Amino acid sequence: MDIRTMQYFLAVIREGTISAAAESLHVAQPSLSRQMKDLEEDLGVTLFERGNRKITLTEEGQVLRRRAEELVRLMQLTQEEIAQVKHRLTGSIRIGAGESQAFRYFAEAATVLLKEHPDIQLHITSGDTQDLMDELDNGLIDLALIFTDFDHEKYRSILLPATDRFGVLMRRDNPLASKAEIKFAELEEVPLMISRASQSYWENITNNRSLKIIGTYNLIFNAALLVESGSCCVLGFEKLINTTGENKLCFCPLVGQKKTAGAVIWKKYQTFAPAVRLFIDQICIIDKSRGTV
Repeated sequence: MDIRTMQYFLAVIREGTISAAAESLHVAQPSLSRQMKDLEEDLGVTLFERGNRKITLTEEGQVLRRRAEELVRLMQLTQEEIAQVKHRLTGSIRIGAGESQAFRYFAEAATVLLKEHPDIQLHITSGDTQDLMDELDNGLIDLALIFTDFDHEKYRSILLPATDRFGVLMRRDNPLASKAEIKFAELEEVPLMISRASQSYWENITNNRSLKIIGTYNLIFNAALLVESGSCCVLGFEKLINTTGENKLCFCPLVGQKKTAGAVIWKKYQTFAPAVRLFIDQICIIDKSRGTV
């Protein structure tokens, strides 16, 4: 069971079939099938459910998938560290983040780091909390910026200052647009979209209120187009959509909503490439009065 076999195993899962994986890997299908069979025999378990048109993993296959992703990621990190030549720091930093003004801390840290080490690459994934946590746990990203509670026994963190306030994104011609703040009672007949990441938050805070929730969104840009069309209003963070100038949209804060803080988290006992470690250190320097590593 070597790294290449693990890469082939993950390719089969990613592509969904042996034939598609063989094509993407540029190997013969019989050879790939034989390697997967040998892998099962070496481990003494069945990894795939047979008879399905698309690959389905057994419980043992799911376990191996998690470990294979960690092994392949560790090998990538090792290769990146070895690739440092003449003290020129290289490597990739993989960041996952929800939409927030707090991402400015990442941007500031990245600007400093890239100026000193121009060979470093940044890869940014946007998504909601559940998506980001899954990618973090699977080793697909190094760090995540989230706005919900997390397992402090499992993750290390840096708490960022509160920068985001919840409110209502609406058209300027909406009767509520003239208000400085909006009460929940004023939204009871308004069609609303809420963020999937904060769905439980809104369900708790709006308990016993008959709000008209018509759906959820992942990233706010597409939801804003629905607002612009007049379909609904959106509950979310301020300053994520341009509401200045002649823009058709405006943002009104909700009464009693305090600014929300985000947290940068990563797995404890994680093996990091030097570039990622430097990035974390830089965030701590920017926010040293609050950050705890």
